Amino acid sequence: MSTLLTLEEAQRRLIALVGPGPVEQVSFEQALGRYLADDLIATRTQPAFPLSAMDGWAVRQSDGSGPWRIVGESAAGHPFGGQVGAGEAVRISTGAIVPPDCDMVVVQEQCEVEGTNICFSGNLPDPRGRHIRPSGLDFAAEDRILAKGSELRAGSVALAISAGHAILRVHVRPRIAIIDSGDELVRPGDPLGAGQISASNGPMLAAMLDRMPCEVLGAGPVADDVEAIAAALTDHEYADLVITTGGASVGDHDLVRPALERIGASIDFWRVAIKPGKPLMIATRGKQVILGLPGNPASAFVTATLFALPIVRVLLGAADPFPRREPAILAAPLAPTGKRAEFVRARLAANGVVPLDLQDSGALSPLAATDALICRAPHSTAAQCSEHVEIIRI
Repeated sequence: MSTLLTLEEAQRRLIALVGPGPVEQVSFEQALGRYLADDLIATRTQPAFPLSAMDGWAVRQSDGSGPWRIVGESAAGHPFGGQVGAGEAVRISTGAIVPPDCDMVVVQEQCEVEGTNICFSGNLPDPRGRHIRPSGLDFAAEDRILAKGSELRAGSVALAISAGHAILRVHVRPRIAIIDSGDELVRPGDPLGAGQISASNGPMLAAMLDRMPCEVLGAGPVADDVEAIAAALTDHEYADLVITTGGASVGDHDLVRPALERIGASIDFWRVAIKPGKPLMIATRGKQVILGLPGNPASAFVTATLFALPIVRVLLGAADPFPRREPAILAAPLAPTGKRAEFVRARLAANGVVPLDLQDSGALSPLAATDALICRAPHSTAAQCSEHVEIIRI
């Protein structure tokens, strides 16, 4: 029997087994959810010229409060090409280049137009350049705009494009195989016999991976038979990560470990000091990592959140692969914890985070209602309403 590891030590050991996949170049349309393989450096300055932040008139500060004579217009994409002299103004649109001779924009709501002249009727902007976006406000050429390992979300894809990068270097999509094991499991939709249940862990794990840029390979339920499990593992020998559910403990019918030994995998069998999800099996076969999760659905869900998803993020090149924890206010009391860290299924409400009443690791109804995990350290005292806790959003 292996030593019971802390969560932090188990995560550290797991992540040490895997590294980012090969690098490829993709278009920005394919980049969403990927992680940068290199720092991203701006090839241009944004904005390249001073731009107006408001609709109004571009004028010279030295003219005071005017009046001014309108001599032209600067629109977005169509800058004014002439010169602006003393007592002159250029009609300007939001996002348009401010003429080089101008250093102040007065907004249209504070001006009156009389023929070809404008008169200022309000207060001059303070500071005088407040309605002008200076060159380089967003970034300058040669700035590092995104760090290696950053996730390319909608805003960062837009930033990359604006900085001159339509093609991005990222890590290839990993291949993830999911294997449910257990004699009691039946394919979803098939009729159930006595003592049988529908195999739901595999689809649940596939759904958790669905928003990540990876290829998910499902094997369907596999019987409690060493040869059958070994054959399923062999079928997916080219996957980057294999996730099994069920059979990862040490009972007579827990056969994932002997199946791994049968295919020549190197096993580091862990028991992790967390609740739910203590049984956790890790093995490697060449560069492949095999992660054995518990069979109870809540345990599989929690261990997938803490271990499987971080492995996938590492394969994708993430700089910070672990789920982000954030503070929350407890809206119902919690009992003390024991020797293991606990991850309490909970829902988010207007008054804080509410622990769900049913915490049995085999129950799916509370799991369906879960949108946060409350993270509790080992040997925590009882927690009362309004206390601060840490959560992982689901």
